Amino acid sequence: MPFDMPRDVILPIDRVDVRLDPAPHPFEVANAAEIDENWIGEQAANPAVFDGRMVLLSSLSHRDRRLEGTCHAIRFATFLHWRKHRDYSIAEHAYAHAALVTTDNALVAIRMGPKTSNPGQVYFAAGSFEPSDFRDGLVDLHFNMAREVREETGLDIDSLRRDPHSHALLEKGGAVIFRRYFLTDDAETVAAKIRDFVVGDPDPEIEEPVIIRHAGDLPTRLRPHMMPIINWHFANPAG
Repeated sequence: MPFDMPRDVILPIDRVDVRLDPAPHPFEVANAAEIDENWIGEQAANPAVFDGRMVLLSSLSHRDRRLEGTCHAIRFATFLHWRKHRDYSIAEHAYAHAALVTTDNALVAIRMGPKTSNPGQVYFAAGSFEPSDFRDGLVDLHFNMAREVREETGLDIDSLRRDPHSHALLEKGGAVIFRRYFLTDDAETVAAKIRDFVVGDPDPEIEEPVIIRHAGDLPTRLRPHMMPIINWHFANPAG
């Protein structure tokens, strides 16, 4: 099976071996004409959308706290077409979350801006893996997470204390690999810093920071995959 791990279960991860295959993704090859046709409609609906490069999985498995997978560089147009059809037999989406935790144990999420492909939706600052996130053929999770957090919030997580291990969750929206990073300010201070960054950004990706103080403190338009991660955080205090 190309995708051999349980869905809707948070799994501890000691090692991530997700490799970038230089060959084209089978889904992109098989659906080239449909991808181009769908892209015309995507551009008409959102002229700001950009057909950049990202990666899409062709296999993923979990064994002995180890996550192994193969992915391929694709057009963003390919991803948008795949997202409408969700052909899980040959493709899965993967991304990483730095779950930012404040000194008062709140989680810091973001609400995406109107020009993005997920306008108004709430999740941790994140983005799909890109070819530049790979080192010697393997995905560099921290590099991806630090880049996305910096681009969207202005925060630098490089020197922060973090959980000793990552966790993975495979659900219908894709495979998310997450790790808690512990900020050195309280929630209100962090939110103010992010708001200042958004105001000063000439082309911000996000609309605003979203603070989640407990498992019942849920914002509108929260992405479904966030709920199990939020529950897990508040049920598992950091050591």
